[in-house]
Amino acid sequence: MTPFVGEFIGTALLIVMGDGVVANVLLNKTKGNNAGWIVITFGWAMAVFIGVYVSTHFGGSGHLNPAVTLGLGLFGDFDTSLIGTYIAAQFAGAIAGSIIVWLAYKQHFDETDNKDLKLAVFCTAPAIRNPLFNLLTEIIGTFVLVFGALSMSKSAQTLGALDALPVGLLVLAIGLSLGGPTGYAINPARDLGPRIAHFILPIKNKRDSDWGYSLIPVIGPVIGGLMAAYVFKAF
Repeated sequence: MTPFVGEFIGTALLIVMGDGVVANVLLNKTKGNNAGWIVITFGWAMAVFIGVYVSTHFGGSGHLNPAVTLGLGLFGDFDTSLIGTYIAAQFAGAIAGSIIVWLAYKQHFDETDNKDLKLAVFCTAPAIRNPLFNLLTEIIGTFVLVFGALSMSKSAQTLGALDALPVGLLVLAIGLSLGGPTGYAINPARDLGPRIAHFILPIKNKRDSDWGYSLIPVIGPVIGGLMAAYVFKAF
């Protein structure tokens, strides 16, 4: 398999499992309705574990995140010529994964009147809308993710299969500790890809895709990832 295929499949599975657990908790008449924040954070942690493991199996890096790819490309040992390929695969996989979630939960989207909850299945939104602090939160969360993942990994180029579970636990910790203010996007592809899917899909009675906030979970993670890779390399 190729790096593009590995990153595409891994990121798609990340979103299928991650957005899937959000749909299960938020949408009406699901078996997991109102199961709460702990279920969401644990589901996302397992989504990362599955995504990283499968990505590396099929020839990817296990990054699944443009912030990780850019950080390692500019301040690590990752081949910069592959940056575009990896990021394209990550965004494509994120869009594909979120479409699959919509298909799986189509009846429950139709049964849910709350337009904000429908959007929340796809992408993040701040609990208190303040661009400066929202951006800062995403920077901090992504710094912890990238610095922690690099510290756990045996290679600065890839997150191997054996690194998948520790990284998943790291994401669980970030969600529990830092997820409250913004929903911890910590990944531009994870947020923008599904937001694009929300925009194009024929979701019943949907709201706008909150494009006014959409740059925060892209810029913040990129800054945090670059800072983390730079500090890691410095040490």
